[in-house]
Amino acid sequence: MTVHGRSRVLEIAFSDGREFRIPFELMRVYSPSAEVQGHGPGQEVLQTGKREVDVVDLQPVGNYAVQPAFSDGHDTGIFSWDYLYFLGSQQDQLWSDYQRRLADAGADRDAPMSSAQAGHACGH
Repeated sequence: MTVHGRSRVLEIAFSDGREFRIPFELMRVYSPSAEVQGHGPGQEVLQTGKREVDVVDLQPVGNYAVQPAFSDGHDTGIFSWDYLYFLGSQQDQLWSDYQRRLADAGADRDAPMSSAQAGHACGH
C-alpha cells in the first residue's frame, strides 16, 4: 500500500494479483464512518467539497483494516481490506452513483459542506 500525496491516490495490491489506485476523494465520499453512512439505510450524508482532500495519516487497525485521517479533519472511517477492495474494483460504478446523487440533490461536487450537513448523520 502506497499513499501518493501529489496525485491523491491510495495504491493498493491484493493477494489475488489485483491492484487499484483509489482516489482520496472517493475514499472520503464513501467513508464507512457513521458520519458519512449514517446509522441505517437512507441516512447517508452526501459529501461535497472533497476533490482536493488529502490523506494526512494512515494507521493500521489490527490486521484487518486501516484508518486514514483526511485533511478536512475526518478520521473516523475504518477501511477494511474487503472495503478497500470493493472501492477499488467498483470505482466506475461508485463515481456514477455519486454523480447521480449530486445531480438528484442539486448539489455541486466542489461546494463546501455546511456544518448542518457534516453533523447530520450522527445527530450532531
